[in-house]
Amino acid sequence: MNIAVVGLSHKTAPVEVREKLSIPETQIENAITQLCGGTYTQEVGILSTCNRLEIYVVTNEMQPGIREVIQFLSDSSKIPLNLLRPHLFMLLHEDSIMHLMRVAAGLDSLVLGEGQILAQVKQTHKLGQQYKGIGRILNRLFKQAVTAGKRVRTETSIGTGAVSISSAAVELAQMKLEDLSNYRVAIVGAGKMSKLLVQHLLAKGATNISIINRSIGRAQDLANSFKDADINVDSMSEMDRIIANSDLVFTSTGATQPILDKAKLEAILDLNQPLMLVDISVPRNIATDVNELPNVRCFNVDDLKAVVAQNQESRRQMAMEAEVLLEEEVEAFDVWWRSLETVPTINSLRQKIETIREQELEKALSRLGSEFAEKHQEVIEALTRGIVNKILHDPMVQLRAQQDIEARRHAMQTLQLLFNLEQEISSGKVV
Repeated sequence: MNIAVVGLSHKTAPVEVREKLSIPETQIENAITQLCGGTYTQEVGILSTCNRLEIYVVTNEMQPGIREVIQFLSDSSKIPLNLLRPHLFMLLHEDSIMHLMRVAAGLDSLVLGEGQILAQVKQTHKLGQQYKGIGRILNRLFKQAVTAGKRVRTETSIGTGAVSISSAAVELAQMKLEDLSNYRVAIVGAGKMSKLLVQHLLAKGATNISIINRSIGRAQDLANSFKDADINVDSMSEMDRIIANSDLVFTSTGATQPILDKAKLEAILDLNQPLMLVDISVPRNIATDVNELPNVRCFNVDDLKAVVAQNQESRRQMAMEAEVLLEEEVEAFDVWWRSLETVPTINSLRQKIETIREQELEKALSRLGSEFAEKHQEVIEALTRGIVNKILHDPMVQLRAQQDIEARRHAMQTLQLLFNLEQEISSGKVV
């Protein structure tokens, strides 16, 4: 079995490509089913965020397995292979393991050290298990990655004061508009990122904030979490009116198609009315044609890179400290991974000894007579099982714990030779 990851991120693809490959949570089950239905893929985990889509697989044949994933990505995004490939990255085994550790720790994020990605990795693990994509190997890998992410955040300072996509968006708005207290602000959407938007807007002095959402209840809950602020709440039916009366609009919804475009804005804005739009959604909530309007400025997640760059340098030393911790977590996973090589030999040895035990027990009980056998069979059964388990315990523990690959393989070959196990392993009796 081999581990690989195929994907793209803010480092390899612009937002217009990422949004076509984004897989909403409601479509994860179907995607896992398709991928696991392939010839070469045994396990699948799908990490889809605004800045990345990564598909982790366990495959019995590396190159054909990777081709299956790439073909799936091309089919689902409707991007021809020749146009898609330049945006993809592919990492194999130890590189893919370290990559997931770095992702979970926030070291591969647009915003170095951001915390939201760890929750997204946990959700990927949860959904992968729920939809039968994640099995024994990816289960262990994702658990190790979550542990790595937690260690980095508790044992280094990289998460202290770390900016998020939402805070970077507010920083961008402040750079362009300066004093936010003078502007009417609208936020379309009421999820976690919108909550962070409100938090950072209030910190920057914004006082006139409206939240627009399909669910009034959810928007009201968000507003209620900022008890000292006067936040207006409106339904989507009021969106046109609210935007027409705003100077700054943030969009952060799960819509898969644009909710704002040039035609809509032309219909609701005064001829010379200035408006700044900041779209932090992927897929994007705002169509690119709004930039054709003379007084409208629209920014998306890729425009946040300049803001983020200002905060990166101070975190680089922290990131180097984090890399040391991640090496330890990769090694811990690798020790477990290498121990899987011993499973067929251990299973074969245990099965052979168990067969001998059963045969000899049957002979002994038949010689003791039925009356004695019926009365004492459980005791004798437990006795023989206990003897077998104690004899096998040390060899199995030592074999699993052996980290030197050559030494471990030599030990397995010795066991196979001494106990004549090769025939049973190669015949497929033990897996």
